Amino acid sequence: MSKPTDMHLKGVEISTQRIDYRVPIKFGGRVVIDVVLLDVTVDVETRDGRRARGYGSMPMGNVWAWPSQTSTSDHTLAAMVRVGERLAVVANDYREAGHPLEITHDLASEYQAAADRTVAELAISEPMPRLAQLVAASPLEAAIHDAYGMALDQNSYNVLGASFANRDLAAYLTDEFGGEYLDRYTLREPRPRMPLYHLVGALDALSEAELLNPVRDGLPETLGQWIVADGLTHLKIKLAGDDLKWDLDRVVGVERVAGEAQRQRGCRQWWYSLDFNEKCASVDYVLEFLRQLQQQSPEALDRVQYIEQPTHRDLRSNPENRMHEAAKIKPVVIDESLVDLESLLLAREQGYSGVALKACKGHTEALLMGAAAQKYQLFLCVQDLTCIGRSFLHSASLAARIPTITAIEGNGRQYCPAGNHGWDERFPGMFQITDGTVRTGDLSSLGLGY
Repeated sequence: MSKPTDMHLKGVEISTQRIDYRVPIKFGGRVVIDVVLLDVTVDVETRDGRRARGYGSMPMGNVWAWPSQTSTSDHTLAAMVRVGERLAVVANDYREAGHPLEITHDLASEYQAAADRTVAELAISEPMPRLAQLVAASPLEAAIHDAYGMALDQNSYNVLGASFANRDLAAYLTDEFGGEYLDRYTLREPRPRMPLYHLVGALDALSEAELLNPVRDGLPETLGQWIVADGLTHLKIKLAGDDLKWDLDRVVGVERVAGEAQRQRGCRQWWYSLDFNEKCASVDYVLEFLRQLQQQSPEALDRVQYIEQPTHRDLRSNPENRMHEAAKIKPVVIDESLVDLESLLLAREQGYSGVALKACKGHTEALLMGAAAQKYQLFLCVQDLTCIGRSFLHSASLAARIPTITAIEGNGRQYCPAGNHGWDERFPGMFQITDGTVRTGDLSSLGLGY
């Protein structure tokens, strides 16, 4: 099957840039102080002769995607960048024509070989995780989808139906998706505005009394200052997962500081998400945490919208960590565990009640997992990888086009505002926050909207 709108890849270019963080971020017991962006440009031509160029960009979040115990961060970062470069060569040699879903599906079959070859070349003693492969490939996927929309003079989220795609979703998911296309699971217009989830990192000062090393660059430096300055109503709290007292004190402390700041603003409603970054030894830790939080601050527990990836990402090797009881209290979502449909189905079987989508796992993967989550009536959220500039706009466009997503995380403005330079002038409503929301309605132009 083919259509006049099927496209060929005519050229792929790749580059990197490194940007220092304004302040460090700590999660999962690790500290990050800078970012390397992988930027990809793709030139395409449709069967009927329309040409266009698309762009993709993503932080190579190796500390998150590949938390190695045997290789240094420099080595895992170098490997991920090299895989991204190698996949650009593969894409340059790709000769088929098709819809972006078909092209990226074909290219995904090369990820493992590219990773294995890279690991061997760099003499790394462990295989590259699938999650790291997805992150390395994600800017290429974004550029392909962006270019397709540009070539057809359309927004990329509006060319996902049967008029454009040659295969239905059963080709990528299961037979129960037969006759369905992604237009069924996405919106034709982005939501005009969405609440922004602000990150409360493990090193972040809640109040001025905790501010030991002020930056003094004019931006807020404490949680209370951020809430007042940006009108925040959604806070994502990073927790230790292996120190119950610290975790409880942290949430109670956030509730205290947020309460003071929200009273100052005259705001009565705000929400939390809790991220243990898979550090909890078992679900029992989560249940005990929730029990004690109910005793210490029932108001804080009431504000929790969902809990993110509390235990190890390898679900198959840790089948005892079933989330059924925890999910009765609050939605529990997988993040690091979600790398394909098999992992989503396994998480569902093990009691997880939701999934976190990330643009850094690939645009095609995010769209497919978003469709599957909706089919199975799972809680959905979109999470960040300290995305900046184009990558944050990509992440936000994804959140704004999936019907059941209610908020978007974006912490680049906190930790790496230098990466937003120029973009904040083109899209002020996405980067200059005053009422706790981002103006996602601005992401309605051609391609991926940016």
